[in-house]
Amino acid sequence: MQGHHTHHHTERAATATGADQHAHVPGHSHAPASYDRAFAVGVSLNLLYCVAEAVAGLWLGSLALIADAGHNLSDVLGLLLAWGAVWLSRRAPTETHSYGLGRSSILAALANAALLLVAVGIIVWEALHRFAAPHPVSTTPVIIIASIGIAVNGFTAWLFMRGSQTDLNVRGAYLHMAADALVSFGVVVSAIIIAATGWFWLDPATSIVIAAVIAWGTFGLLRQSLRLSLDGVPAHINVPALLSHMTQKPEVAEVHDLHVWALSTEAVALTAHVVCPRGHPGDAWLAALSHELHEKFAIDHATIQIETTKDFHPTSTEKCGIEAQVTIVKS
Repeated sequence: MQGHHTHHHTERAATATGADQHAHVPGHSHAPASYDRAFAVGVSLNLLYCVAEAVAGLWLGSLALIADAGHNLSDVLGLLLAWGAVWLSRRAPTETHSYGLGRSSILAALANAALLLVAVGIIVWEALHRFAAPHPVSTTPVIIIASIGIAVNGFTAWLFMRGSQTDLNVRGAYLHMAADALVSFGVVVSAIIIAATGWFWLDPATSIVIAAVIAWGTFGLLRQSLRLSLDGVPAHINVPALLSHMTQKPEVAEVHDLHVWALSTEAVALTAHVVCPRGHPGDAWLAALSHELHEKFAIDHATIQIETTKDFHPTSTEKCGIEAQVTIVKS
């Protein structure tokens, strides 16, 4: 029985052989892409906007502006949460945390999804109260302040747009800023129409529509972050195609005990038992397989255990029913 443990940080695969039980050594980590500048700019701009909006609200006697400043402050906290997770993800593995702290990015994405849903609830609650008792809106200052909000939140969202496609934690930060830009845009449009028509009910109606759009966008973030936090297979991994690729190797008779899960919002790990009846295929073969898994399936951390007989099963499939579902025997 031999095992193989590889990590991909460059085009070259590093190889090692040994027992099937092993851990990361201190000094090794799957460092995520750096968004420090984006977070620093985003936090600074939004914090300044929060202060300006609160001051304007006090000056104009607008409870709505003060409330929105509080909402934007929660978004600053969301950005800080995501930024903190990125920082923790860079920490090197230790004897206590052998995989490092990359999973903090998944937890941050989950927390940001929850914060967004709380914000949606607050928006709807306030809108329903305004429906019951519509009140005049000072449209000119509202349009000016909301337009500044569009610029600030839109620019911050743009900073995270590219990373939002691949990193769930960054996507949480992006959605916070995009949602705020959308809210500000809706406020501007409704204020312009109210100024022309006097339809004060349009303000809460617009808020409810915007809240529904935010909730729809947040659902995907919540579902994906929950999936990863429960060690689910990342959405971009096609398990049947992965198994097919591994079992098509001439040396492989069977693949079982396959597990794929997320180490962080960017790094993916895999463990598998591969049956090679002709004997151990060698370190070069294992390195090539690990490289293929990285290139074709974005597997960053592959651990392959080689077995030379089908009779060797260190884990009971009766206790782990999932094993029967992820086993392919070559005919």
